[in-house]
Amino acid sequence: MIANSQGRLQNRQPISIIDIGSNSVRLVVYEGIARAPTVLFNEKMLAGLGKGLVSTGRLDPDAVRRSMEEFRRFRALSEQAGSTELHVIATAAAREADNGADFIQRAEEVLGTEIRVLSGREEAYYSALGVISGFHPADGIVGDLGGGSLELVDVRGEAIGDGITLPLGGLRLQDMSKGSILAAGRIARSELARADLLKQGEGRNFYCVGGTWRNLARLHMHATGYPLHVMHHYQMDVAASSAFLKRVARGDIDKMKGIERVSKNRRGLLAYGATVLNHITAVMKPKSIVISALGVREGYLYSLLPDDEKPTDPLISSSEELALLRARSVRHAHELADWTGAAFAAFGVDETEDEARYRRAACLLADIGWRAHPDYRGTQSLNIIAHGAFIGVDHPGRAYIALANLFRHEGLFDEAAAPQIRALATPRYLERARLLGGILRVVYLFSASMPGVIPQLRWEENDRGGLTLVIPKSHAGLMGERPDGRLQQLARITGKLLDMRAEG
Repeated sequence: MIANSQGRLQNRQPISIIDIGSNSVRLVVYEGIARAPTVLFNEKMLAGLGKGLVSTGRLDPDAVRRSMEEFRRFRALSEQAGSTELHVIATAAAREADNGADFIQRAEEVLGTEIRVLSGREEAYYSALGVISGFHPADGIVGDLGGGSLELVDVRGEAIGDGITLPLGGLRLQDMSKGSILAAGRIARSELARADLLKQGEGRNFYCVGGTWRNLARLHMHATGYPLHVMHHYQMDVAASSAFLKRVARGDIDKMKGIERVSKNRRGLLAYGATVLNHITAVMKPKSIVISALGVREGYLYSLLPDDEKPTDPLISSSEELALLRARSVRHAHELADWTGAAFAAFGVDETEDEARYRRAACLLADIGWRAHPDYRGTQSLNIIAHGAFIGVDHPGRAYIALANLFRHEGLFDEAAAPQIRALATPRYLERARLLGGILRVVYLFSASMPGVIPQLRWEENDRGGLTLVIPKSHAGLMGERPDGRLQQLARITGKLLDMRAEG
């Protein structure tokens, strides 16, 4: 057997999940079962199995034929990718159609494996698990909008509360309303009026799961000129996005900026998705609308994790993995993460839980650009971090981590660098990123990017009201003009008198 390339983690076995939805069928091949799963291959087809289900009670025959052809391809792709397991799940259309059982039997023959047809309760459960796996922590109501149904479920941390399934999927709502947005609005209002759990979410987040809502968010990004086109943890202010959602609900999308980024098959459902979301926010009154790139598939994958791995921080886990793949020394990265915590304390800098997590992630990722040309290491690191498939981090947090690594490579005083990413960072995050970058610029000149030295360095208060970096005498040869110059740059941004001395 050919060994995995070094660009992949060696202890992972690929696993495939096929998701048979009312609107789309999708194959995702993951690198393996992990706290922060990485996608090896991803392909979908907008089959439209649930089209006309309300009026006929049956899966669309052309969609069934196309799906069977795609399943043959999905099985071959899964085998080609080296997957050791193939899991297949099906949702609303397959469980509700009169010919659903026959469809599932045929699909099982093509795919060569059993298909798990999820109940509405199970669909809501796995959607909730997907959000729980992707946020640190999740707190609010999860809404998974598919083609056939809308699942709503309450999540708090790792706890899953009440859930409900409503017949408000895009294809179903289109059928029920006979293509009338006004009628769709009345149906949505009536159905959501019985979703009492929405009122439990007042002042908390509403997490949007599903392709229709992701495409709505993509349009919103373009409409507002948002600088980072990363879907996961994108947030829409409820009041500010209301006019946008109403415009989409009217079907006034043909001239909207970014509409070309939405497939033509998806565009027809955007109005229904916007209508449902508008009515949800009216009932729930959430703090924010938050987009989740993780849903039923990722929740199902998360359920396969050993219980002791589920509480692991997904941001730290994925940062460690990237360090393993790209840094010169993972041990050195962990030393940085530990040592900078003590350094922040020495400088009198307090951290929230998230700030400490983001600092640690920035340290784990501080050496991922070392193979690039020296003039571009900072930019490459920033781009990898800002645009990477990280979870468990919001967009301002991404900006903090990315900017810390830009400053670490390219200096502390270029105010024109990375303006779009700076725009995402809060003033506090920008200040912390510059401080962390400054500390990294100093300490890397002592470690030469190799482990062993950093734990021996420490900060002490000096008699001038500042701080002294104390180096063990055994490593005094590492002291010199260049480290001192970096130390004085750090002094300039902190306003503290800094020096260094050898001891021991």
